Amino acid sequence: MSGETHTAVEENKVRYRRTQSVTRAEEITKKESEQRKSQPDKPCHRPRDSLFSWSSGFDNFTGLVNWGFLLLTMGGIRLVLENFIKYVLALMPPDYVHFLTVVFDLVRYGIRVDPVQWFTVLTGKGEGEGYPSLLLVSYSLVPVMICLMMERSLASDIIPESAGMAVHIINIIVLVLIPMVVIHVKGHIFSLVGAMTVCFIYCILFLKLWSYVQVNLWCRTEKKLHRHSRSGRRQSITIAQLQNGRDQEAERTANGNATGYCNDKDKVPALVHYPDNLHPVDLFYFLLAPTLCYELNFPKTNRIRKRFLIKRMLEVVIGVHIVMGLFQQWMIPSVRNSLVPFSNMDLTKTAERLLKLAIPNHLMWLCFFYLTFHSFLNLMGELLHFADRNFYSDWWNANNIDTFWRTWNMPVHKWCVRHLYIPVVELGYSKVAASVIVFFFSAFFHEYLVSVPLKTFKVWAFTGMMAQIPLSFVAKYMETNYGPRWGNMLVWASIILGQPLAIMMYYHDYVITNYNDVLV
Repeated sequence: MSGETHTAVEENKVRYRRTQSVTRAEEITKKESEQRKSQPDKPCHRPRDSLFSWSSGFDNFTGLVNWGFLLLTMGGIRLVLENFIKYVLALMPPDYVHFLTVVFDLVRYGIRVDPVQWFTVLTGKGEGEGYPSLLLVSYSLVPVMICLMMERSLASDIIPESAGMAVHIINIIVLVLIPMVVIHVKGHIFSLVGAMTVCFIYCILFLKLWSYVQVNLWCRTEKKLHRHSRSGRRQSITIAQLQNGRDQEAERTANGNATGYCNDKDKVPALVHYPDNLHPVDLFYFLLAPTLCYELNFPKTNRIRKRFLIKRMLEVVIGVHIVMGLFQQWMIPSVRNSLVPFSNMDLTKTAERLLKLAIPNHLMWLCFFYLTFHSFLNLMGELLHFADRNFYSDWWNANNIDTFWRTWNMPVHKWCVRHLYIPVVELGYSKVAASVIVFFFSAFFHEYLVSVPLKTFKVWAFTGMMAQIPLSFVAKYMETNYGPRWGNMLVWASIILGQPLAIMMYYHDYVITNYNDVLV
């Protein structure tokens, strides 16, 4: 009987220690969050899981039902158009062999997947001598180091604030212009994938350096204000608060020793303050971190989940092969076959080709979304102990265009709100004007990422992004008058049909610009 009593007492002690440990961990997390919120860098990250992770507990996928019905409808319409075209061709008296060739080209492409071409594309073997894309990516370290040196000089008051900010502005503008100039002048030595990779990396660097400069400006301004506003009364209050904090720390240490805990693990992590953050390690951590918004103290995890990491690595490897296979087998033949109908403005054939291209393009876009925003960004976050995994929200349930753009790409959305929308509103502009500026900014970079690698300077991507503004009013009208489901269907339709239409336009212009003499 005494043995059972002793066992029960031990179990109660273990349970009590576990309860205390959980409570203590929650207390540390809460205090750390409160300390981070009080910092002048305006933190926007907090620990959370991605929605597709089981641990997130998210289960609202209603929008995917509408997506399925819409895809079935589009597939049915495409088959009707294809059969109609075949019927019309059958009534005409063309050469029989030519007729069979046309029909078989419409319904069959054969096996086009070639892993050897994947290797050539991904390793840059199609480029000129010296791997120019790799050299251009390596050169991006130059503006990064210029930015860090300027911030250190500004923190030490070596150069005036106005001169330092002028150098920053010139530095990030030149950063965007470098790929445009180099690819335009030496475009023949760049592969298409290499040029797109360069432009994508330089865009990310532009956004990250903008955030880095602006956050350090906030911290520097706050430090100067604090320095000029200090008074004896404030100092006395600070000393009293410091003494009170020391008493609480001593009491917590005593309680910790009484319960047998190691206080080194229970302490709230020390925060980094400006200008201690101006260090290459801190900057390069931010450049590799899966976020575009800089903070002095990012929320971090305590360990790397090995099973979670292996899953994400496998998803990245398999996902790349799936995307490449879809692109070779399904996308390239559909895009090529759309050139003649699109050039001749044959509306029936163009509509059929658009719907035929929409399905593989959309599936590839969905794979790319999952591969990028869930697999790769979670992989980087796990390796870097980055705790905020809110890379996307439930955009598939969006009932209007505005909600979609706020939820599908959270890193860019946070950056636009924090570094563009709010500063513009604080300057005295209206919220509508700030929203238009944000869309204009986004439209420019969408066009940049397409036109520069293709060396075909059109405005289709820019126009498509700016068209989202009137489309948002239409979606809100549909949502208000016909219900949320119709608003959600309009969002899905714009995603599924808008992208392949832009692809057909750019492919047509690219071929006409670069191969018009051969076609003639």
